[in-house]
Amino acid sequence: MRLKRTAAGAAILLSAAVAVTHAGAVTHPGPVTHPGAVTHPGAVTHAGAATHAGAATHPGAVTRAGAVPAAATPPTAAPVSPDVVVNVGSAPVGRPVAPGFLGWSFEFPAVRHYTGPDPRAINPVLVQLIRNLAPGQSPVLRIGGNSTDATWFPAAHVKRTPGIHNTITPSWLATTRALAQQTGGRLILGLNLKLNSGAEIAAEAQAFLTGIGAQRIAALEIGNEPELYPIAPWYYAGPSQKAVYSRGRGFNFPAYVREVSRFVKLLGSSPLAGPATNSQVWLSKLPAVFAAEPGLRMVTYHRYPLIHCFTKPGDPLYPTIPNLLAPVSSRGLLQGVTPTIALAHRHGVVFRLDELNSVACKGQWGVSNTFASALWALDTLFSMVQGGVDGVNIHTLPQSAYRLFTTQEVNGRWVAGVNPEYYGLLMFTRAAPPGSRLLPVSTPANADVRAWATRSSTGVIHVVLINDSATTAHVVGVPAPGPAAPGVLENLTAPSLSATGGVTLAGQRFAAETSTGELNGPQRVVSVAPAEGQYLVNLAPASAAMLTLAPPSGR
Repeated sequence: MRLKRTAAGAAILLSAAVAVTHAGAVTHPGPVTHPGAVTHPGAVTHAGAATHAGAATHPGAVTRAGAVPAAATPPTAAPVSPDVVVNVGSAPVGRPVAPGFLGWSFEFPAVRHYTGPDPRAINPVLVQLIRNLAPGQSPVLRIGGNSTDATWFPAAHVKRTPGIHNTITPSWLATTRALAQQTGGRLILGLNLKLNSGAEIAAEAQAFLTGIGAQRIAALEIGNEPELYPIAPWYYAGPSQKAVYSRGRGFNFPAYVREVSRFVKLLGSSPLAGPATNSQVWLSKLPAVFAAEPGLRMVTYHRYPLIHCFTKPGDPLYPTIPNLLAPVSSRGLLQGVTPTIALAHRHGVVFRLDELNSVACKGQWGVSNTFASALWALDTLFSMVQGGVDGVNIHTLPQSAYRLFTTQEVNGRWVAGVNPEYYGLLMFTRAAPPGSRLLPVSTPANADVRAWATRSSTGVIHVVLINDSATTAHVVGVPAPGPAAPGVLENLTAPSLSATGGVTLAGQRFAAETSTGELNGPQRVVSVAPAEGQYLVNLAPASAAMLTLAPPSGR
């Protein structure tokens, strides 16, 4: 896309689609000259062409085998002035995005649902979907959630209760080890605290260390959301189905600290994570956790902006698309938490949201599984970077409305269906590669449009624009943050905010039943030349766009 001035001075917007093959080759409907090549994630060359995940050379259009050129669209009139202006600053702020920032969170029984039962034949589609969100990195895979305290490893003198539903077996350990090996991942593994048994915690830890390997374990996480132990029933007993709780009503944060301090002595030098809480009040008492767990290497916190259970229509936390897209549901998730994040960093400890998704209690159909969740996730992940979070694990559960994908094996062949939220995660991955830092942006006056910007370690700038409006398009002006040179635009679109399919990222989408875990079709991006020092971006309703700008030649 480029702007051309007519003799009368009117601004004309020329939209020239750029086709990129699945392998990464770029073709242009006509010659397009660039000052430098852009690759994802963040690498830059100076041969002259903008490319993604593959090299293109200039001069002239470049194709690889199988490239499908896209036809240029006819020139259309564009407004001289945008209705939203986003100014991007030049001085990076905050901490760099850490390798493995974006990870996954699985429940214990879900692991084999996703991998399959044979450690020698791990679901290759799953492996690729994990790699897509951490290209060239070691992804962090958290295995925990509610099933942490419903899982055990049979240990001497430990009695199994009706609250135990899953058993750690040699076969489970083998498939989990194989998943970590094939993805290059490191694991956060939950330990059952509800059993209140040092022997059980030690047995589980030893099983993980011997069955998976210390080199694949990022941390052991004791318990899951212990603040709920005296509130949420562990199981129901007898003909009357009487609720049984793992702790009495007197269980509180000091009691939790006393328990944990007793158990950590059994874990030797293993790296620990905690307190695995969803309570800001508990999190604010972090100094006591440091005292109880000298081996604490990772502070873990859980967040869901909305909740399916215990709410009713009209409640501010009731799951609806407008509530999900409200700023408080993304930018407000760390309210009151940033001092605790800073405290963790002063102790040399990472702070990780190791359980995050849209709606607690397994999500809400018609909200969590819609395109709105992709826009929410995109804005939320940038908000986490801004807040100083070192990493995020998106929780996915096979039976949930917020599941990122579905997968099944059919006649020995694995296939998956990819849901809208995953596309938002994928755009974030492209916009915030490891080592990149946020750039300050102005807050658009229009409440529909949200904006973020990053600069990669190689100087590439990504500007992400999100339009939450279901009906209103915007023309967004982005004054060039450096020497005005052509940029590349990728769009994230769907038929509507409530759409559960039809999502595309830069013109590509996953097959309805993907057997590769990779996007299909030619990648379609738009070349954007600045007019009078400003890039103009047509931002459709219910969409996002990423403008990529290469650094000045010779940097």
